[in-house]
Formats: sequence, structure tokens, C-alpha cells
Amino acid sequence: MNTNDIELTLRKLRLSGMAETLQTRVMQAQAAQEPFMDTLAALLQDELDRRKSRLMARRFKLSGLDERPQLTDFDWRFNPKLPLAACFELHTLKFVSEGANALIVGKPGTGKSHIAKAVAYQATLQGYDVCYVEADSEFARYGIADADERARQLKGWVGADLLVLDDLFLARRISEHAAELLQALVHQRYKLRRSIVITSNRIVQDWGRYLGDATMATTILDRLMHRCAMLEFEGKSYRLKEAAARLAITSEPA
Repeated sequence: MNTNDIELTLRKLRLSGMAETLQTRVMQAQAAQEPFMDTLAALLQDELDRRKSRLMARRFKLSGLDERPQLTDFDWRFNPKLPLAACFELHTLKFVSEGANALIVGKPGTGKSHIAKAVAYQATLQGYDVCYVEADSEFARYGIADADERARQLKGWVGADLLVLDDLFLARRISEHAAELLQALVHQRYKLRRSIVITSNRIVQDWGRYLGDATMATTILDRLMHRCAMLEFEGKSYRLKEAAARLAITSEPA
């Protein structure tokens, strides 16, 4: 059996990581006169690395994230009063392993979504199944979906290791269906000890008004905040800063 035959056999066995590096590893072994076991170990590591890479890519694709943000990308100097230590603590994902939650509340443009997405992305890298949703828009879609689609969505949102609801109450009031969905998500995930991260511009004291039901708001917050990190974001808007910078550039004389 020659090298091409071995490569074909590896692919039939679904060992594509080994197949793709086989030629290189063979040349490396011949050039360095490596022992067979060293070459085999290298090929096996290639296979493991390939599978890990594919699994990470799959988790990212299924997460709903549209970018791969990092905490190191964030300009912490712009708003020095932001809870830096608490953000990095979330990034350790200890709260996910404990089944705790995080509530990130504050003014628009202060970086809440960036932090939530960075935590979610880190979770995909660490092997967690993540579901990121822009809360108001996805809740609105849920409200007009049929029963089968609702059941499928609810199953996915409940089943993820980490659920991120970004910009909750962005439009202030949400529909009755959306309010019931939020209550079901918080209740079921609380029983399963699965973590939720919520970002919102709205203070929790006003949630009853946005839900249209003060009792429901109390029930949701009681479970959500039982084991919860509360992060408050205050300060200037990054988006306004960036918009001002773009305006300054376009206003410069040619």
C-alpha cells in the first residue's frame, strides 16, 4: 500500500486530519529519520486538532453569533468606571459551570453587547453550546410562528448551556407571547441550572411596565437574580464616539 492508498483509506475511515497531513509527515519522518511512533503520534495529534477546529467552528455557527469579539478588543480607557473586574470574571465562565446568570444593564452604546458576545464566544471555545439572540427581534418572530416552530425554538433556547438575550426591552413593551416566552425560558433554565446572560437598557424596576404584568416581572426576576452577577454600565456612548470620528474625517477639506 503506497502513500496515496493510505491517504484514501484514512479518508474512508473519516480521519481527514491525518489524511491532509500524511504527505508532510512522511517527508518530515524521512528527512529527520524519526521513529515510527513519533510520526504516528504527530499524525494522531493532527487528527485531534482538526476535529477540535471543526467542532469549534460548528459551535460558533450554531451559536447565532455574527462576530468573534474579545475583551482585549474593548477600549476600557474610554469609560474607566465600567466594571472591568466583573467583566473579566464573567469571561472565566465560572458562572456557567455554576448555573448562575448575569444581568448587564446600562446606557446605550456603553459596551454591554460587546461584553456579552465576548463571553458567549469564549464559551464556544471552551466547549459549551451557546445560543445568542437579539431578544426583541427573535421574540417578535416567535410571536408570529406556528406551534411547531415555537416548540423548536423553545427547545433550542432551553437546551443551550449558555443563553444570551441581548438588548431585552429595546422597544420597551414586548408582546404577550414574548412575555410568556421570557417567563418560560427563565423558569425552565432555572430548574435545569443553565445560565442566562441578559443585556438591557432598562432598569429592572421598570420591567413590570415593559412586560405589562408586575407579577410576571417579579416571578422572572426572582428566579433570574437568585444566582446572578449584576453589572451596571454607565458613561459615554462608544457609538456616538465612533460616529463623531467618522463625521470629523468626512468633514476634512479635500
